[in-house]
Amino acid sequence: MTDLSDLFGLAGKTAFISGSSRGIGLALAKALGKAGAAVIINGRDEDQVQKALESLSASGIEAIGSTFDVTVAEDVEREIGRLAAEFRPIDILVNNAGMQHRAPFADFPADMFDKLMRTNLYSAFHLTQPVVRSMIGRKQGSIINICSVQSELGRPSIVPYTASKGAMKMLTKGLAAELGPHGIRVNGLAPGYFRTDLNEALVKDAEFSRWLTGRTPLARWGEVDELGGAAIFLASNASSFVTGQIIYVDGGMTSTV
Repeated sequence: MTDLSDLFGLAGKTAFISGSSRGIGLALAKALGKAGAAVIINGRDEDQVQKALESLSASGIEAIGSTFDVTVAEDVEREIGRLAAEFRPIDILVNNAGMQHRAPFADFPADMFDKLMRTNLYSAFHLTQPVVRSMIGRKQGSIINICSVQSELGRPSIVPYTASKGAMKMLTKGLAAELGPHGIRVNGLAPGYFRTDLNEALVKDAEFSRWLTGRTPLARWGEVDELGGAAIFLASNASSFVTGQIIYVDGGMTSTV
């Protein structure tokens, strides 16, 4: 029988998690680090990145910071190249950077639509390209795209967000089809409603929370630490024959009507 540490362990692997100085990204970094990976924390705010590194170091996790804007293609190319040369190549890429803006579709600002798409979708394109070039040469790698229940379900006031997460789902499947022959697996991790900074207004909205707990079979908000197990599974040998799949960690929301 295969040892569980061989299946789920990530020792010797390096993981880059975009938008990981807080929230879901930081929780995923902690999980992958606890499984043995060296993690690269990314964000645009140097102070937040440093705080995240201190938190990881206190947990005994090997981590470095990489402060740059993942929506700027030139910065991405330069920084991914620097990391490979000065630290080590990336074995696990988690495309997590994301933002939200709520407004009626008829009044949604065009500039905000563009910003949301650049953050939620274009950043994954920009990051995956240089990382994949290296992975192809090594014939191995795991890419985890952070999708959402909005990859499947629509909701008023967040139409552009829903469009971006639907695109992430199909980016995942397209990449899986193209990169599989190179030994690279690409999957999606799709959270439901979790207590994060991004959802702070909703968490504080008693009426919305009542709707959410009634709509979700497990009848509660998710906690970010509950995403770690699925991330480790997708990053590790435990999912060696899994690619092109979207795992919904949503308390059952996408399974009900």
